[in-house]
Amino acid sequence: MNLKIEIRHLVKLAWPLLIAQVTQTMMGVSDTIMAGRVSAADMAAVAIASSIIMPVLFFIQGIILALPPIVSRLNGAKKFEQIPRKGQQTLWLALMLSIPFALCYFAVPNLAGVLEMEPELERITLDYMQYLLLGAPAFAVYQVFRQYCEGLSLTRPSMLIMGIGLLVNIPANYVFIYGKLGMPALGGAGCGVATSLVFCAMMISTMLYTHYAKAMSRFRLFDHCYAPRIADITEILRLGIPIAMTILFEVSLFAVVALLLAPYGAQIVASHQVALNFSSLMFMVPLSIGLACSIRVGHLLGEDLPLHARKAVHSAWTVGLLCASITAVFSLLLRYQIAGLYSNEQEVVRMAADLMFLAAVFQLSDAIQVISGCALRGYKDAKAMFYISFVSYWGVGLSTGCILGLTDWIVPKMAATGFWIGFIVGLTTAAVLLGWRLTYIQRIKEHQAPATA
Repeated sequence: MNLKIEIRHLVKLAWPLLIAQVTQTMMGVSDTIMAGRVSAADMAAVAIASSIIMPVLFFIQGIILALPPIVSRLNGAKKFEQIPRKGQQTLWLALMLSIPFALCYFAVPNLAGVLEMEPELERITLDYMQYLLLGAPAFAVYQVFRQYCEGLSLTRPSMLIMGIGLLVNIPANYVFIYGKLGMPALGGAGCGVATSLVFCAMMISTMLYTHYAKAMSRFRLFDHCYAPRIADITEILRLGIPIAMTILFEVSLFAVVALLLAPYGAQIVASHQVALNFSSLMFMVPLSIGLACSIRVGHLLGEDLPLHARKAVHSAWTVGLLCASITAVFSLLLRYQIAGLYSNEQEVVRMAADLMFLAAVFQLSDAIQVISGCALRGYKDAKAMFYISFVSYWGVGLSTGCILGLTDWIVPKMAATGFWIGFIVGLTTAAVLLGWRLTYIQRIKEHQAPATA
């Protein structure tokens, strides 16, 4: 199998995932914009409550991300009868994790007075948190159905169903934020109701696809019912917890940097957020390629074709670096114009544009590290990814950022610029170490493979 054919397979898997990821980002943007039209307090409440609840949901999602490499490998090995059982075991686990989290709904009012904020802001924040918690089980179940389909190389349903979610999100926001169709006007807290309804809509849509689609006829999840099995759930947790912790490390790192920058003033924090928001959008491209690579690698390893799996990784690196080069040039040339879309303050635009220059620099390293990390999931080597990510992000990246941004040890305090140089160093470290680990695992798999592979 030559590289050109493998790139074609990869792109076919990746482009629906890219659209799905961008659509998911647009839901967050619509929440922020529509809540902001009510008041600054409503917009701030959405941001604060999301920063508390969403990391936990992302952690649950990270555990469920163990399902695609498991399913894709079984599919490649043509062990079709085992696939629904693995899906159901993941579903049991998702419910075990999400239902207790949803029951925290009743504990949220006890947080009144704990969060140091104005009473109105606190009220909206707590209401939003309660409404969002109610949707946690639907979110977890939706993720199981989604990852089940993606593990079987069916990525277009994710794109279409995420589009359904966006179509539900905007009118639901309108109804519950502003009090239309006889509903009470909940302000920013209405975004929590709308988001939970979106989770339910996507869960139902994906469940119907999984059960009725012709492409799923061999893999229908509920033709047989399987009781929870400790061995299967342990396998999922063994692979999923390192993935979830890696996601949590990355999400929390940027949140910590924002807190460390707070003493430098609103303009510096705002410029950091602008650059972070745009670079996160650009990150969706290599992330989608990485997710596709994980699916493809798992499938090829299931077929006992480790040399082809290596070619799949090389094709992902090739496409990822090409796309990262394009987005980096785009970011460099248009950084002032892009920053101007976020703010009217010239100083914020100038500082954000300077940070976007650094963001363009790390896009190449970012592409390599995320694709390599996703490929390691396909090889079921998530534990190494967990250790490398922790050392690279928190050990190397954050330490470098703190030294350059907060101290005069090497150069005068650089504030946000220092932390973004730390991001470059950390991501480059991750790219080198994950690439090395991936090469090492590939050699082991190829050595173990039959001579005919």
